[in-house]
Amino acid sequence: MTVPTTGRRERKKAATRQKIADTALRLFLERGYDAVGIRDVAAEADVAVTTLFSHFASKEALVFERDDDFEQRLTRAVADRAPDEPLIPALRREIHALVRHCVADSAAPVWRMIVESPALREYEESMRLRHAQSLAEALLAAPDRSRSATACRTIARFVIDAYALAREAADPQAAVDEIFEMIEAAWKVAGQAPSGRQDGRRGAGG
Repeated sequence: MTVPTTGRRERKKAATRQKIADTALRLFLERGYDAVGIRDVAAEADVAVTTLFSHFASKEALVFERDDDFEQRLTRAVADRAPDEPLIPALRREIHALVRHCVADSAAPVWRMIVESPALREYEESMRLRHAQSLAEALLAAPDRSRSATACRTIARFVIDAYALAREAADPQAAVDEIFEMIEAAWKVAGQAPSGRQDGRRGAGG
């Protein structure tokens, strides 16, 4: 069976991206984030600097190489859920999975590096804002939306912040549950708003 050229090309591209990310993370952890430059990563990964930048827009992005996956998982939790699946539990499930990944023992050195680097902390904050915006857009586009635009944007920020807060808690999974109890309560209250405050949209909305 002949493998489509496009499929091979995409796999090669993904493999190159992963190689660059793995190489960068290894060098950052071995030498320190500030001691490693883009050219060092490119040379160690045996790629051109232009190739590196075709996959990652900045040095900081090399550390957060799962950025797009994180964002897509949350927006898909909204867009792809079954018609009878409530919204907030679907988002809670994804945050639980993401928190499990980031608190694994193997991730601890990476998060220490992020905490110790002002540049990485700033990048992570901007990343959270982008994720919240994308999640808000997914909530606003949901066909069963019954909350106002303000409620959707607010809940999106709460969900993204839940990930960050739970990650730092003594019991991350318990923290996710506690935070989502508050999120669910807020979502229910938002659903009780007068019809004039719901942008004219009615429906289940979870």
